[in-house]
Amino acid sequence: MDAVFIEFPLSRRREAASLAAHYVAGVLDRQSLESGLLALAELAEFQPGDRVKTLRGSMSGTIVRLLPEGRVVWRADSGAELTALPESLIREQKK
Repeated sequence: MDAVFIEFPLSRRREAASLAAHYVAGVLDRQSLESGLLALAELAEFQPGDRVKTLRGSMSGTIVRLLPEGRVVWRADSGAELTALPESLIREQKK
């Protein structure tokens, strides 16, 4: 997976490899694998107000502002204000 997704940032390549491993182990179905890989492949061009979650989905929140050096400030649903690289977040799918 690392070679197939070489253009991904390292953190996203690791997530892709994890998705593939879970699929091979039978823990993840094909549809979940495909949707996970598509979410990882989406370019992160965030705007204030966008809903995001961490790559593992353990936290979600809203983009507050974009910093000049490319990082984003986002407010987690818990209320904590966090700073992250855009490649460590994915856009939350609308329900």
